[in-house]
Amino acid sequence: MRVVLVQPDVVWEDRAANLAKVRTLLEADPPAPGSLVVLPEMFAVGFSMNVDAICEGPDRPTERFLADLARSYGVCVLGGLVTRSPDGRGRNEALAVGPEGRVRARYAKLHPFRYAGETAHYAPGHTLALFDWQGARVAPFICYDLRFPEVYRAATARGATVLVTIANFPTVRVDHWRQLLIARAIENQAYVVGVNRCGADPNVDYPGRSLVVDPKGTVRVDLGAGEGVAAAVLDLEALAAYRAAFPALQDMRPDFVPALAERGKHADEG
Repeated sequence: MRVVLVQPDVVWEDRAANLAKVRTLLEADPPAPGSLVVLPEMFAVGFSMNVDAICEGPDRPTERFLADLARSYGVCVLGGLVTRSPDGRGRNEALAVGPEGRVRARYAKLHPFRYAGETAHYAPGHTLALFDWQGARVAPFICYDLRFPEVYRAATARGATVLVTIANFPTVRVDHWRQLLIARAIENQAYVVGVNRCGADPNVDYPGRSLVVDPKGTVRVDLGAGEGVAAAVLDLEALAAYRAAFPALQDMRPDFVPALAERGKHADEG
């Protein structure tokens, strides 16, 4: 499976500018058909608490943009957007759209970032949202979720082979970003894709450093600090062989990983 990482410098609360920027980045380096194209958390607006200004609304402009990209290039696109929660707060979501324009998964961030005040403005999600693409079982996560290994383990217990984290992860904690992504890959014997933004907003600087990490913890792609696009091929046959040769996942304890009891059910998937 081919994965394409798109790392923009997001313009603060300017959806039109950000959608145009993503389109320009991809036009300069078009993704191959069949790729999984990944964009950062809230890529169209920035990590803003101004939900009324940035929420999708009934016309769903960011969702329509993702669907248009997917159809145009014949790919699956995964990117972050903001919708409205029933309780009036926002929902920080990762949306995956296939090449026919159909939503493959809609995942709401399980862990709003209390330290930045996100819990006051965004309601937490309640389920995983795995989907299948090009022979991989993909589990999307968002930024602060990365600090909670149990949800990545739950996804692995449900069959995930590719764990994707979209983020607005700050420069001040870039070492955490890198080390946690590597840890999630090693402990789950999975490919890990982390797509971050670069640049700055009015509050925070961002380092970029979007990564692809293989199941043994080796960094295969590091996009560095600036805007750009990078691609990697994920060898799913090699992943299966590694899991068979070093079967650590078979020793997960059902009494400590409840998702093991749900293996094969997948009732919470998009």
